[in-house]
Amino acid sequence: MINPSSIAFDVDGVFADTMTLFLDIAHKEYGINWIRPEDITSYSIEDCIDIDKNIINNILNSILDGNYNVTLKPIDGAPEVLTKLGMSQRRLLFVTARPYLGPIYDWMLSILPLKPDSIEIVTTGTFEGKSDVLLRKNVAYFVEDRLETCFKLKEAGITPVLFKQPWNREAHPFVEVETWSDLEELIKF
Repeated sequence: MINPSSIAFDVDGVFADTMTLFLDIAHKEYGINWIRPEDITSYSIEDCIDIDKNIINNILNSILDGNYNVTLKPIDGAPEVLTKLGMSQRRLLFVTARPYLGPIYDWMLSILPLKPDSIEIVTTGTFEGKSDVLLRKNVAYFVEDRLETCFKLKEAGITPVLFKQPWNREAHPFVEVETWSDLEELIKF
């Protein structure tokens, strides 16, 4: 069982459904409507989808900057479990490889009925930077969707919990959850 005060979360692919957002922007802005979520089998989208790299970069930059005309939604069940966690402790910690905060903090505040000072988001700019932040914050468990990052976390002494996504379907030794209900069962409330 995971102590609620010892767990932190990634943002994209764990809390924010940025894969669906990517697909919605591709469809609305570029007329690309043939991609299905299960087609994104690599964290590096250009490795698995035949789309111009400039379009991919434009979409990713739009996501970071909040410059899109579709709705970013949370992963099913995330708001409920995160709210429960937020009510049971003084803060929720999110650590993301995003290079800057952008509008994601305001989005979180619009989704979670928690006080602003109970949500902390740390941007690292790199996947490798997550371990240092988590160690400084005394985090023992981290929910992550990028399999390569899970191996780095494990090396640093942090227990990763892999959030199942189409791009992380390789063999691995980590605890894996498919839904936020699965994750909730691992947390000792």
